[in-house]
Amino acid sequence: MGLPNRDRVLSGSFSFLTTIILVLGSVLPLVEAGENETDRLTLLEFKARTVDPGGVFSSWNDTSHFCEWHGVTCGHRHRRVIILNLNSNNLAGAVPPHIGNLSFLREVDLGNNGFHSKIPPQFGRLFRLQWLFLYNNSFSGQIPSNLSHCSNLHALDLGYNMLEGNLPIELASLSKLKEIILEANRLVGNIPLSFGNLSSLLIFSASINNLSGMIPKTLGQLRYLSILFLASNNFIGMIPPSIFNISTLIFLDMVENQLEGSLPNHLGLTLPNLEEIYLNYNCLTGPIPKSISNASNLGQIQISVNNFIGKVPSFSKMRNLHWFSIDRNNLGDRQSADLDFMCSLTNSTNLGTLGISNNVFGGSIPDCIGNLSITLSWFSFSFNYISGTLPSRIGNLINLASLGMGGNDISGSIPSEIGNLNKLSRMTLQQNKFSGQIPKSIGNLRRLTGLDLSGNDLQGPIPSSLGNCQNLLYLDLSTNHLNGNIPLEIMSLSSLSIYLDLSGNNLSGSLPREIGNLKNLGKLSLAGNRLSQQIPSSISSCISMESLYIQDNLFEGPLPLIMSSMRGLQVLNVSNNRLVGHIPEFLGLLNLMNLSLSYNDFEGALPIRGVFKSAISTSVVGNKKLCGGLPDFQLPKCDYNESKRMRISRATKILISTFSTLAGVANIFCLLYFLWYRHNKKALASSSSEDGLLHVSYHSLLKATGGFSSTNLLGVGSFGSVYRGLLDQTQSIVAIKILDLTHHGASKSFIAECGILRRV
Repeated sequence: MGLPNRDRVLSGSFSFLTTIILVLGSVLPLVEAGENETDRLTLLEFKARTVDPGGVFSSWNDTSHFCEWHGVTCGHRHRRVIILNLNSNNLAGAVPPHIGNLSFLREVDLGNNGFHSKIPPQFGRLFRLQWLFLYNNSFSGQIPSNLSHCSNLHALDLGYNMLEGNLPIELASLSKLKEIILEANRLVGNIPLSFGNLSSLLIFSASINNLSGMIPKTLGQLRYLSILFLASNNFIGMIPPSIFNISTLIFLDMVENQLEGSLPNHLGLTLPNLEEIYLNYNCLTGPIPKSISNASNLGQIQISVNNFIGKVPSFSKMRNLHWFSIDRNNLGDRQSADLDFMCSLTNSTNLGTLGISNNVFGGSIPDCIGNLSITLSWFSFSFNYISGTLPSRIGNLINLASLGMGGNDISGSIPSEIGNLNKLSRMTLQQNKFSGQIPKSIGNLRRLTGLDLSGNDLQGPIPSSLGNCQNLLYLDLSTNHLNGNIPLEIMSLSSLSIYLDLSGNNLSGSLPREIGNLKNLGKLSLAGNRLSQQIPSSISSCISMESLYIQDNLFEGPLPLIMSSMRGLQVLNVSNNRLVGHIPEFLGLLNLMNLSLSYNDFEGALPIRGVFKSAISTSVVGNKKLCGGLPDFQLPKCDYNESKRMRISRATKILISTFSTLAGVANIFCLLYFLWYRHNKKALASSSSEDGLLHVSYHSLLKATGGFSSTNLLGVGSFGSVYRGLLDQTQSIVAIKILDLTHHGASKSFIAECGILRRV
């Protein structure tokens, strides 16, 4: 019996459906396999166009499925690529347009590599993409506007590239976008008003670009915004008041723009969650709002380099504050209560940085300074109108690494408790009215790299304990009333490399020979003291020195010839001393840009090479015995035809000899004399006087030695210098010794040498 018609129909339909299912079952794997092959080929194309010095792609081959390749993650259901993470693998090259074929991609992270060229617009085909991280590469060109097609995009990080052009208006359609980071590029133009439609935005960072115009007030519509970074651009005008109504705001950074106007009075009330605010380097005015204390979560307040005025409010509620800098404003009124706010900061138990310098604060430093957090490491209140004394309780701040209080009217002595700050690396107390002696306890500051006590009324000797500060790079004790000798311990600070300035004091005695220990010193200033005796030849060991100022002292004798080794010297000032002798030729061989030899007792011909070619760069006034040189110096011509009387006086200073004091030189002279006598009898007879001795003029000696040039210098002894010379009369080579009669015993040495000559 046959089936009813209904049953036959159902049976036929079932057979048809079974056939379809069987057909689809055979076709779908083929389709899926084809799509998988697309992903594999796309990845291989990516590999082929990428420079891979670290071998990251070594696993990208046919020995394994592409879902197992390094940096690749596939979905469990379709076995398609959903994540491509190649962050920080030192890769380079251009991202191929084939990236758009990975249609299942949800996350791409190519950050911190060396990819370059343009961002492929094919990224806009990845409608499933949620996270795109291309930061810290070298991508150029414009931001592709069709990224707006990635409607599921949650995060877009293109920071630290070389992207140019305007911000695409189209990005405003990404309603799911929570993070957009574009910092450190070359973007220009305005922030589009439509960016206020990014209703899900939590983070907006566009710092370090060339964006301009006014900050759009529509950004105040971003009710979930927690981070707003617009620093280092060219924004102008006021900060929109609507920004200060975003109660979710945690970080606000608008440093280095051209913003004007004042901060709203209700700032601390409408931004209760604010933790960090950075407004440095703008043109903001008005007072610091008193309500700011209500933002009790604030950890950093940086509003330096603006035009804020008035009294600084209390910060007693800010227990989390660890960075507070209001430097370089017009805060304060030069009143006695200007610094009262500092006592409210004692509640900030994590305070590490406190900067209030370059304002108009008056009054004295409150004693509560000793109650500031011991976590304080950087404290500066320089260049104000602060008076009174420095409280000894400053010694409680045992973790201070930098202390600046220069440019005030602080008086009294430097408290010995300053020696408790044994973590200090930099201390500047310059341009105040400190008096008394430098405390010996300052030698406890063994980590000091810089110390400036200049421009005060300090007296007494320089403490030798400063020699304990073996890390000092610069030391400035200038313009005080210090006296006594320069401690040898200072000359043993081989760490000194930037400068040592002891000028403008009453220091006496000699410059220690230990000056040669300062081989790395760049600048030395000893001007305006009462230092005497000769400049030690050991100064030539200061081979890194570029500037040497020793003017206005009592130094005597000649400039040490061995200073010719100071090849780095660019500025030399030895004016207003008691230096004598000829100006050394080597000064013209150095790279000097400024040379002052004025008001000494130099004599003889002025060199004409190097710095001596410029009367602007070189000063020799006040040396009455100088002659010659270039016409610009307006010195008299050198007269080499001296009178007989002058020759006699010169004879007491210049010894024509055929040997030096060394026995070896004496033997050489004897040999030269014997050879000369045999072959030049006629010349000798014609150039000798009746007594049979050779008479030589000073002009002949000057010519024979090339003007006593340093190139003919044979050596320097205790009582003079020995030069090599070629006499015209006899065409013979002789040794010529010049005595320095300023040295005690030089005359006796001359008589003794004459006696030796007679015996020879």
